[in-house]
Amino acid sequence: MAETPTDSAELQDERAYLADSRAALRRMHHDVTVREIPVIGGEDNDERFTNEANQRAHQQRTLALLDLPDVPLFFGRLDYEHGAIEDLDRFYIGRRHVHDGTGVPMVIDWRAPVSVPFYRATRSDRQHVLLRRRYGFSDTAELTGFEDEPMIGTEELDQADKFLRAEIERPRTGPMRDIVATIQPEQDDLVRAPLQPSVCVQGAPGTGKTAVGLHRVAYLLYTERDRLSRGGVVIVGPNRSFLSYIRKVLPALGEVNVRQITIEELITQPVLAVDSSEAARLKGDARMAEILRRALWTFVGTPTEGILYSKGSQRYRVHDYELVDIVTALRESTRYTPGRNALAQRIAHAVLVLMERRGESPDDRVQNAVARSKPVKQVVDAVWPKLTPELVLWKVFSDADFLKTVAPELTDEERQALVWAKAPRSAKTAKWSSADAVLLDELDDLIERHAGSLGHLVLDEAQDLSAMQLRALGRRCRTGSATVLGDLAQATTAWAAGPWDQVLAHLGKDDGIVAELDRGFRVPEQIIDFAARLLPAIAPTLGTPTGVRTVAEALKVVAADKETFEPAVLTACREALAGVGSVALIAADDQVEALREVLTSAGLEAALLGAVEDAMDTTRLVCVPATLAKGLEFDAVVVAEPNRIVAAEPRGLHRLYVVLTRAVSRLQIVHAEELPAALR
Repeated sequence: MAETPTDSAELQDERAYLADSRAALRRMHHDVTVREIPVIGGEDNDERFTNEANQRAHQQRTLALLDLPDVPLFFGRLDYEHGAIEDLDRFYIGRRHVHDGTGVPMVIDWRAPVSVPFYRATRSDRQHVLLRRRYGFSDTAELTGFEDEPMIGTEELDQADKFLRAEIERPRTGPMRDIVATIQPEQDDLVRAPLQPSVCVQGAPGTGKTAVGLHRVAYLLYTERDRLSRGGVVIVGPNRSFLSYIRKVLPALGEVNVRQITIEELITQPVLAVDSSEAARLKGDARMAEILRRALWTFVGTPTEGILYSKGSQRYRVHDYELVDIVTALRESTRYTPGRNALAQRIAHAVLVLMERRGESPDDRVQNAVARSKPVKQVVDAVWPKLTPELVLWKVFSDADFLKTVAPELTDEERQALVWAKAPRSAKTAKWSSADAVLLDELDDLIERHAGSLGHLVLDEAQDLSAMQLRALGRRCRTGSATVLGDLAQATTAWAAGPWDQVLAHLGKDDGIVAELDRGFRVPEQIIDFAARLLPAIAPTLGTPTGVRTVAEALKVVAADKETFEPAVLTACREALAGVGSVALIAADDQVEALREVLTSAGLEAALLGAVEDAMDTTRLVCVPATLAKGLEFDAVVVAEPNRIVAAEPRGLHRLYVVLTRAVSRLQIVHAEELPAALR
């Protein structure tokens, strides 16, 4: 970024304006804090609910107006043609709206329509803008300078690229930062896309897809707050370490009421068992949906006898063929539990028809009494028994003959992989895996549909989700929309659902649009090109991403032997720490703890990611198991023994691609074993 003299009068004016804006935000926060919350008298549920809702809204508004001292209040300015925007010609663009107490805006929210030209205006389409100004800030949010980009003129300018590079390369520690100051036009298109239809973003490493998803949430809450508040917004990430990494982005943008969870936390079935890789793959397969449906409905039998209902001296008989017709009609039109409940009522209705034929005038009370009578309950229990998801799944996995009946599309080998070698004695004693939890969720929906739908669902690293996981997530967003984020080249799970059109179909969002981000702003070109050598083997249908930045000495490969490997890793970490910003040592899961001991024994302070949730907040150097690296970014990365990472799992080359693309500035690879063939 172009330097601005520190004694510049204009810079001092801008600093004074920043101070005034912060003071105005503090006044806004104070006004909300001291404002009395209206309380409705009375004790009924409606009044209590209203009072609680008012209290929550007040708390959220108070949190949203907190000034974050380490986050710049504004980052840009637009000077418009006189009269283009009502009475104001100048707007400061920031993370939230700030006014001076009389209603005059001091800072405009980046999501407002008047802010759009900050991201979109060009000299060929300047959108009434005369000048765009970008500000530079220190890590403590002190305004250090600015640069101007006139929208009228003929001279060549590249300030915007300089600013982007300076902001991206600003050293980072701790959680992810927002990118609101550097959103690029192709990213802005996705951020501001309408709530419907759903959006799926295929993003190469470093293209900012996670940031796009988070900023899209903030934008949608700005434009569709009332609509989304009814169902809520949920972000689903791959693990707690990832969610900890992104946790501060939305609060920095003024949004404090968005749940961020993993799919295991969303589906709350206790997980006490671990599947083989083949069993986990099969349990995630889309074929399981039909298998479970068949398994459930096999519990519904065919009536072989009629029913005789007695009332006083009267006898009413419903024949077996009539019961068969009732059961058949219900099977074709309802879920399991509603069908069971309806069966009793349908039988009772048939009895009432017989009563009416004899001149009686039965009412609803009589019908309900018939439905609760012993003869009807006996038929219902025999033909349509009560079930739980656990009972059905226990039957599927404990009875090989039953599984063969309900799963003819599976091979003998696949069925053998699914059946328990030693079945638990009952459904109550069964221990379930995480993949089982998703199947139980599917069965729960087949048995009885649950009301409610999220307003918007964000799935990050969605390429790793199975078809059955996607179905479970889609059920929670039946009437809402979704933002799906991922990279098919980074699909590391054996149960990955496949191409994005299939992902959207399993999610129930067939009308979703798929967009691609292929310009890597955050990963240097040398690193992207090196990692892209793996693409022909792991994702041959994807194009090679493009890096827009080159960084001197961004990539270094160090060959060692068995004796010098650990010292070489230690040296690489020390070299990385001699620079600025965050540093990660990434290694195979079974190797990372031993390497951490090498570092700590040598006097380096190194946290272990996954051991504690806030590991990235505690030290500059973090030791990262390869399976937890996805979605994270560090200024410098040391990758230890790539071949061990590849050998650790069936899709090891995909995992290595993830690991190699975590560095924003520098990547150093240390190996004693031979590198994978594509990287030699």
